[in-house]
Amino acid sequence: MNTPARTKGAPSLWEDLLEIFYAPSAVFERRRETPAFGLALIVFMVLIVGLSFAFRGLMEPVFDVEFKRGMAQAMKQNPSLTPEMAERGRGIAQKFLVVGVGLYALVGPVLMGIILWFVGKLMESKAELGQMVMVSTYAMFPRVLESILGAVQMLVLPEATIRSRFSLSLGIGRFLDPDGSPLLLAVLGRVDLFTLWVTVLMGIGLAVMGRIPKGRAFVAAALMWVIGAIPGIWGAVRAGG
Repeated sequence: MNTPARTKGAPSLWEDLLEIFYAPSAVFERRRETPAFGLALIVFMVLIVGLSFAFRGLMEPVFDVEFKRGMAQAMKQNPSLTPEMAERGRGIAQKFLVVGVGLYALVGPVLMGIILWFVGKLMESKAELGQMVMVSTYAMFPRVLESILGAVQMLVLPEATIRSRFSLSLGIGRFLDPDGSPLLLAVLGRVDLFTLWVTVLMGIGLAVMGRIPKGRAFVAAALMWVIGAIPGIWGAVRAGG
């Protein structure tokens, strides 16, 4: 019995997930009338969680330096916090790390899509909410490459060179002092290849789905980049950065 051929022009998830890396406009054009994102979101979550679990041993030095820095800051603000309490906190954080990664991978693209839809409306976008969540979901797939590249770097870099999570970034944050200004790091740390890649994909998707000029779409994408920096900036301000 012959398998029915796929209808010409009907989008294939696996083709789209490959082409989003080199032909995003074509992907968004195909998905304009069928902006389903549920399966792509599940695939993204499975990949991110799977890679996090597979690389947990390799990435432990990054977790350690970030946790120690965070606990040092917490102890400075709360002198009653003891090293024993900090060690217990470290164990709890390690246990729930993969759960946190899974929540980020599942909720993050949806939340970004909602914000992108709202920002797009300011630029007179005609896109619907579901279309923008689809765009943000597909735009996050470069993060899969980022996870793999981070693990590869951990295989070849001396452990002494890992001073923060930005030690693995392909951007300005890699060259900044992790013990310097948290505010500077929160802003300039977002000037990296993968964050900018995600931002550009959101701009392209908004232009296609929202039927607006690319100039306005990329202004909206730049606003998304700024909005993405707010949690880090807020944390830096609270830390006295």
